[in-house]
Amino acid sequence: MKTFVLTVSRTFPKTHKRAGQQTWFVEKINEEGMPISDDPIMGKKIHTIRANYELWAKRIKEVQEGKAILSLRYWSGEPYRTKQIEFAQLDKDSGVGVQELKFGYCNSLISLSDKFFPIITKPYIIELENLKDKYLDILQISKNDGLKFGDFMDWFKNYDLSKPMAIIHFTSFRY
Repeated sequence: MKTFVLTVSRTFPKTHKRAGQQTWFVEKINEEGMPISDDPIMGKKIHTIRANYELWAKRIKEVQEGKAILSLRYWSGEPYRTKQIEFAQLDKDSGVGVQELKFGYCNSLISLSDKFFPIITKPYIIELENLKDKYLDILQISKNDGLKFGDFMDWFKNYDLSKPMAIIHFTSFRY
């Protein structure tokens, strides 16, 4: 059976304003052995967002069909230079799924001072009546991604938001 690897960061990347600080992503996904820390752990991480929607859609389809598993891992130390440690496996019965995420541009005051706002597409389409609703939606997306809104915006500041991204769901939840 095929195994697709998805690594999550235990610390914020070097390009983030909180570089080196704990993300608690593994704990937010796993929910077991929550660490005691001075840094508040806010909620769960029920999905991750990745570039290259087409690639992830193909992989998740194989998982859903029972032809593959998704191995969730983190780096034991420095990314790409240390061993990966698996902390969860998702299979066809796990609820794993993928949704396409696109960002539209708007220059309205409601849209976070000329920032991008999210549009969920295939297979579910959210038709929102005004930009305020879209703004609220990005707050929910950032929360479900295990990040505070400011951290979410900083995380994706260097991404090419003109290209579709994949929301990879760890549960049966969908937007």
